[in-house]
Amino acid sequence: MELIDKLEILADAAKYDVACTSSGIDRDAQKGKLGNTMAAGCCHSFAADGRCITLLKVLMTNVCVYDCAYCVNRCSNEVRRAAFTPQELADLTIAFYRRNYIEGLFLSSGVIKNPDYTTELMIQTLSLLRGEHGFRGYIHAKAVPGTSPELVDELGHLADRMSVNMELPSQQSLALLAPEKNKQQIIAPMRQIRDNIAVDKDTRALVRKNTTYMKTIKPKKKERAFVPAGQSTQMIVGATPESDFQILNLSAALYRTLSLKRVFFSAYTPVNDDARLPCTDALQLNREHRLYQADWLLRFYRFDVTEIIDEEHPFLDPEVDPKANWALNNLDFFPVEVNKAPLEALLRVPGIGVKGAHAIMRARRSTTLGERELRKLGIAYKRARFFVTCNGSYAGQGTDFSREGLRAHLAATPKGGNHGRRADKAIPGQLSLFESVETPEKARIAPGAGTDGGGQLGMGAGGRLGAGPAGRQDGAASGRHVGGVDGAFGWQHALEHPEAACA
Repeated sequence: MELIDKLEILADAAKYDVACTSSGIDRDAQKGKLGNTMAAGCCHSFAADGRCITLLKVLMTNVCVYDCAYCVNRCSNEVRRAAFTPQELADLTIAFYRRNYIEGLFLSSGVIKNPDYTTELMIQTLSLLRGEHGFRGYIHAKAVPGTSPELVDELGHLADRMSVNMELPSQQSLALLAPEKNKQQIIAPMRQIRDNIAVDKDTRALVRKNTTYMKTIKPKKKERAFVPAGQSTQMIVGATPESDFQILNLSAALYRTLSLKRVFFSAYTPVNDDARLPCTDALQLNREHRLYQADWLLRFYRFDVTEIIDEEHPFLDPEVDPKANWALNNLDFFPVEVNKAPLEALLRVPGIGVKGAHAIMRARRSTTLGERELRKLGIAYKRARFFVTCNGSYAGQGTDFSREGLRAHLAATPKGGNHGRRADKAIPGQLSLFESVETPEKARIAPGAGTDGGGQLGMGAGGRLGAGPAGRQDGAASGRHVGGVDGAFGWQHALEHPEAACA
């Protein structure tokens, strides 16, 4: 098979993996070597100077011994299969870099033969890039669940960031849709990556302090840092009936126990016909968006998960963002005086972000802030005016200061113009780098393509899990037993009680 044919197949197969974000690491160029890394971002993010930093996002192979119900590359699917050799992928990456197409590599893979064999191929590829080509650009590598600790350690010293996909929000769903995988295989490498990162940082800190009386001997070869940009994970949302309450509690547990940099949510994309999956072609993109907003509140706005969502209301409001919803439920906290309020209070105001809050703290040292000054600072004044006072003057006059009155303003659909999702011009499914590649997803959305049709969502007699409105209601109603024998927080229980993960 020609190299271009492999690239078409394996780049298209990698498009469903969303765990791809800013690099989180700075590394300068070095004489005689290729590339550098900037913390500002990658994979079509924008750096501080406006540059778009891109990654080659590709699979090592789409051959897979697993038969996960939701995956386009599962072994039972009749799709074109391909595999790069380590030399081919390394040369392709360098060729793309020299042409200024990319600045880094995002490498994942199907499981060919077994996890260890797959990881060895990835290690060989990255060793060629780092050693033979002297590549110093950003590399994100996926750790395959079930890989031996020695290989995970070796891969971690070659990559800048690693991730292990949790796949689904509960162990019951994982057992139903991906029976070859289990919680121990997934959590074990995540714990190892967390521990190795901590040990590596401590060791390097001690070396920098030079806290030894022994004669300093420069090593022959300086060892690379272990995953300096940290680790992340991804889970599919909408393929199973777990509620947003369960998903956000799991995310909070991941940040708390495994020191993750990011948890990614991927709206379920129907690519296979399987009785275990929801019989719908609708993508829950708005739900995915709300989960990301809630995740942002946990990471940057000092919110606790119990402030965002509770068991009585297990799904996020689709019409109002989580921060605005908290404000509507806590009107006694408002209005906030922008010229006197502490940082913690400013972060709670809809329309004021982290940068905006810090800008307000700096600006009010030298001037009294009003509407004009807040707009200059980049505050979303249309939203913030209902919840702030400027030097004692309330800016939201004429609006009923009640939950219903304010919600009517905050839930109003913005004018989005004649483009994008707001104009109902969203392309169904995921975009492909090469349109010539035929996939099951494209066959489903092709004109005249039939569907299985019918059937109520939720847990049916055939074992089908629901994800639409009916399925969500079933999940909310079932409450505590959605997670199976582990309770509503199957993953969370395994994370916070390590001994249970071995059960």
